Amino acid sequence: MKSRFVIAAFKPKPGCLPELTTVVEKHWQILKDQHLVTDRPRYAMQSQDGTIIEVFEWRSPEAIERAHHNPAVLALWAEFEAVCQYVPIASLSESLHPFSEFQPLPV
Repeated sequence: MKSRFVIAAFKPKPGCLPELTTVVEKHWQILKDQHLVTDRPRYAMQSQDGTIIEVFEWRSPEAIERAHHNPAVLALWAEFEAVCQYVPIASLSESLHPFSEFQPLPV
């Protein structure tokens, strides 16, 4: 079983950036509590348009699959849907540069 890194981009709905920041922090903790991610640190950052980017490492492809059936994770994903849209990293203007720069988040 090989681990898998993921880069997730969450574009906040209007007025929902504070709530999204809270949900992103909860996301990481729940994934850790459910033993779905490795012990490597995760990184959270923000693009110029307010999109939050999270980079973390799933334990395995099987862990990703388990997340899709885990009640705690599914409940949190519903919170995400209430406050953001999932967007491809390529939609961010920073992705046009060979060395994309983002603002670090204190989460």
